[in-house]
Amino acid sequence: MKRLLSCTSSEMLKMDGQELKQAILASEGRTVMTETVVAIEPLLGDLTNAELAVSFGSDMVLLNCFDCNNPEIKGLPACDNPVEKLKEIVGRPIGCNLEPVDLEAELMEERRVISTGRQARKETYIKAQELGFNFICLTGNPGVGVSNHSICEAIKEAKKYFKGLIIAGKMHAAGIDEPIVDMNSIKEFIEAGADVILMPAVNTVPGLSEQEVTEACRYIKAHGALSLSAIGTSQEGADEGTIREIALLNKRCGIDIQHIGVVLPYLKILWLYQLRFVVKDILIIKLLHQLIDRMLFMFERCPLSYK
Repeated sequence: MKRLLSCTSSEMLKMDGQELKQAILASEGRTVMTETVVAIEPLLGDLTNAELAVSFGSDMVLLNCFDCNNPEIKGLPACDNPVEKLKEIVGRPIGCNLEPVDLEAELMEERRVISTGRQARKETYIKAQELGFNFICLTGNPGVGVSNHSICEAIKEAKKYFKGLIIAGKMHAAGIDEPIVDMNSIKEFIEAGADVILMPAVNTVPGLSEQEVTEACRYIKAHGALSLSAIGTSQEGADEGTIREIALLNKRCGIDIQHIGVVLPYLKILWLYQLRFVVKDILIIKLLHQLIDRMLFMFERCPLSYK
């Protein structure tokens, strides 16, 4: 099995869940995942944000706000299966968020109601498998109300119907006041069958220390799973020094996959540019400079539409 970073697109897309897991492990912390919102228009018109992210070196693409019951990816022309079409275009493993909503949990904020096609349930696992996703991520967006308990139950159910890689964990509170990185929950996630344990990146949520993530990474690896550090609280738009610190710090903890979350696309490009340089030490060629110049030019001309 090759390292993921050494694979061609055709080799990546032929992998099943366990082969993808081994390829990521063999890459020794040099795997970058980018998350994009598919329910809004992309930065460059008919060029999807996934294509833009991959052009800057992203190894995996996670689709946020994807509705399995009404599959659509903004920027792609209408087609029978937008997931397979996107895989064909970008040549990278594609996954989606599915959210295990806990209706009995007490929330810290007003609950945000999401469509059933975005929720983690039997029907969406089956649809995700039929659509051809390489992985799913059982997590929660802000205010949705996803608990560690509901994630654990979702893993058990997902294993019955989805054959790809299963990522599980919380990037932030997701509306519920409970420990985000909890060793008991991590143990339960692995026992339930999760392939990758998701945790917030150090320096992205209050009170999460490097020591906690390091200890969690050691436990996760010792029990046959992978770890993912998630940036789901808008540090994508931070200055270069912060970006470099997050990347190196979490790599030092033992993280296998570094995830870049959802933020204003103009700022995400600069984040990905910096993270790729730190994590993989890839030479930044003239093309990347030209693309960034183009992004900044467009940013000056276009008003901010969302934050």
